[in-house]
Amino acid sequence: MTTPTFEIPTAWTRRGLVIPRPVDQDNYGVMGDPCIVWDEEISNWRMVLFCDPPGHGQSICLHQTDGVPDLWSPVEPIPFTEPALKTHKPYIVQEAHRPNRAAKINGEYWLLGVMYGPGQKFIQRARSKSLAGPWTWDLSPLIPKGGPGEFDEKHTDAVTGFYFPERDEVLYYYMGYPAKAQARPISPWGNAQGVAVQKADAPTATKLGVHLPPIPQAGHWASGYYGGLQIMPGKKHRWIALLNASPTAPTPEDKSIAREEPAPSLGGWAYCDEEWPVKNWHLLPQPMEWIEDLPPEALAKGEGTNLWRHHALVLPDGRVAVYYNSGYYGEEQLYLKLSADRSA
Repeated sequence: MTTPTFEIPTAWTRRGLVIPRPVDQDNYGVMGDPCIVWDEEISNWRMVLFCDPPGHGQSICLHQTDGVPDLWSPVEPIPFTEPALKTHKPYIVQEAHRPNRAAKINGEYWLLGVMYGPGQKFIQRARSKSLAGPWTWDLSPLIPKGGPGEFDEKHTDAVTGFYFPERDEVLYYYMGYPAKAQARPISPWGNAQGVAVQKADAPTATKLGVHLPPIPQAGHWASGYYGGLQIMPGKKHRWIALLNASPTAPTPEDKSIAREEPAPSLGGWAYCDEEWPVKNWHLLPQPMEWIEDLPPEALAKGEGTNLWRHHALVLPDGRVAVYYNSGYYGEEQLYLKLSADRSA
């Protein structure tokens, strides 16, 4: 099978709000961090996402306008066989060489989640024979938080996973939060992008360390911290990646709800020319857009403050639909923009 390859899109048109957020009595509610895969059982697109409360959800495409999925079913909780476990930010492991295609490994799909409790987050894997679930969690963490002084001592978070059949391995990218200041000139308290690998028959992943630290350049769009990262096979470069990051460095003096991820979060692209993409990633010099450049129509529909986790859905005709959450921390909704050119 020929591997499709993609260029980084350079022009976009906004499609507006896709899924509004739930709202509780304190005005808290999050709808974002999407992950979209093709579900062969129902011949349709399935989305899992960070819907809080309860922390996770799934939705099915109901309608496409000009080939772009823009109407989705009401978000419902993902079914787990252990529903009492606290988890959020779900992500389905995909085939590395075929974007948005769920990987079936030894007869099962893998779903990743960020488990959370008092003062800590860590990454765990669930498995199911169907993308609809129910999903069963492994007994042990997949990527636990790190040891004393390590870059991920406090949390492991916002994981993505990609299966390489030629290696029979899954490559994971994740946010690692430090508990102690790191030896960085710009953002010693910001999270870094870590990478880990897992053999298909192994119970846990092996950490390979940091692959993207905050950029040591004041004002760079990724000099503060990172969000999630999605890879795709590239044309000009062997791999391209869509991610979010921030120019703002977290500080221990900040006690706000957004202290670990201060505004703004911005979407952008990176590239890598390694066959095995665990090192030598390079960010484009500018993000997709800065907050101050958001057009009035975007602001009128609720975008602003942050452009959080971005996820690319590669359409059959080569266009790229990017779904992303925007808004103040804890008040995020899901939006859509479409590439003006064909990437494939």
